[in-house]
Amino acid sequence: MKIVDTDYFVVGSGMAGLMTALHLSAYGKVTVVTKGRLQDCNTNFAQGGICCVMDEGDSFAKHARDTMIAGAWLGNSQVVHEICEHAPEAIQDLIDCGVRFNKKPDGGWDLTREGGHSARRIFHAGDITGEKCEKALIRTVKKTKSIDWREETIVIDLIMTRRIGIAGENRCLGAYVLDKAKNEIYAIRSPNTILATGGCGKVYLYTCNPDTATGDGIALAWRAGAKIENMEFIQFHPTCLYHPQAKRFLISEAVRGEGAVLVDRNGREFMRKYDPRGSLAPRDIVARSIDSEMKRTGADCMFLDIRKKGKKYLMERFPNIYAKCLSFGIDMAKDLIPVVPAAHYTCGGIKATTAGETNIPGLSAVGECASTGLHGANRLASNSLMEAMVCARLTAARLGPRPEKFGKDKPKIPAWRIGNAVPEDEAVLVAHMWDEIRRLMWDYVGIVRTNKRLDRAAHRIKTLRKEIREYYFKYLVTPDTLELRNLAVCAELIVKSAQKRHESRGLHYTLDYPRESKKKCQTIFSRSVT
Repeated sequence: MKIVDTDYFVVGSGMAGLMTALHLSAYGKVTVVTKGRLQDCNTNFAQGGICCVMDEGDSFAKHARDTMIAGAWLGNSQVVHEICEHAPEAIQDLIDCGVRFNKKPDGGWDLTREGGHSARRIFHAGDITGEKCEKALIRTVKKTKSIDWREETIVIDLIMTRRIGIAGENRCLGAYVLDKAKNEIYAIRSPNTILATGGCGKVYLYTCNPDTATGDGIALAWRAGAKIENMEFIQFHPTCLYHPQAKRFLISEAVRGEGAVLVDRNGREFMRKYDPRGSLAPRDIVARSIDSEMKRTGADCMFLDIRKKGKKYLMERFPNIYAKCLSFGIDMAKDLIPVVPAAHYTCGGIKATTAGETNIPGLSAVGECASTGLHGANRLASNSLMEAMVCARLTAARLGPRPEKFGKDKPKIPAWRIGNAVPEDEAVLVAHMWDEIRRLMWDYVGIVRTNKRLDRAAHRIKTLRKEIREYYFKYLVTPDTLELRNLAVCAELIVKSAQKRHESRGLHYTLDYPRESKKKCQTIFSRSVT
């Protein structure tokens, strides 16, 4: 079996992964793997922008307070302040990579505002900020000689010392990977493995996430013995475009930040009766409010109204969103924009420090797959890209100057064992189980939950995971079975976490416990590895 040695092994090609790789490239060889193309990631779909205090009337303290309020005070205050205060350095990193953020005619930064923010502090590059950042990072990575990037390569499992019979503490030595193009399994051996795999939005039937968001990093870390926390907090973006041909297209939070109002089909504003902040309330409140109005009235969707801004302004400020809506016959300057909530962001994940450190030696986690304590029970708009950039920088600062090394005697990695597995002959079973998980998560573990729905979900997912395990060991691994296996782990972790939280807080809203508890506990799970 082929073994690839590298100083730093990064899994994932979004902003967190690529920026971590770029920072680490000054210290040694970096290998980046991604299961699709480099640009196939959530970062590429981020429209709004990146939080960073820059205006004289704003402050890090105000940004931190907004973050804590949005997170229902479950965030780690020290972490929140640390990440907010490091944001200017992260913005400069992107500028150095060639990202051009919008400026005003006088040369100052054109900062915008989004729901939950008390000031304008969102850096943006038009209305496709994530795409422009991702392109700049990819260009920089491809020019960096010490970075080896491998597309169409999916991780099967992390290589742990206990699993391969090495005595001592249980540490990560790299991973077994599958080259999808060659259908070849080989090992990447590294003393420093960094998971930057994004979230698990595809666990739900309706999501604005790309098809790659199957929770791979969270599931890999869980099977390796990492601590996973707060998985019940799944953010539903309140305004996904409602149109049969508009697959996972978001109407950015920035549209409401610039004056759009949520209304019903008759143009009546409804958010004020749910929250005094109206359409600028945090995402969890807005998503629940839209869901409530749809159920109350029987409507298929609600609407955004920004017609008062006029065509010229909308085409300049939101060129991508305007053009996309127009392609579906919706003129933002004349028509109401139909919207519905959709699964968007995973606030929980692998328990990690701001510098990416997990409870497993040799394993780090950065970005959406990590749970640093920034988001608490709900993510404040545009804090995600900020967290990815800041934590990439801090993780590299921890690993780079004093890197873990194997020395001359590198640990021996056993060949991947096929056992009695045979080529699959019933792929329809994988497709059916995939569909069943996503439907039951949407129906039973969605925006509003109950004990009965969670119990039903837990029972069925337990059965499905057993069926998936049997299928996994019976047949040769394929990308579809690997993703299904990971998706099922994330589904079960979400359900168990939701069952454990006997209160409604942030993104977790249950009819059986409609009030917040006085105790601000985290839901943490871990498993032993032998």
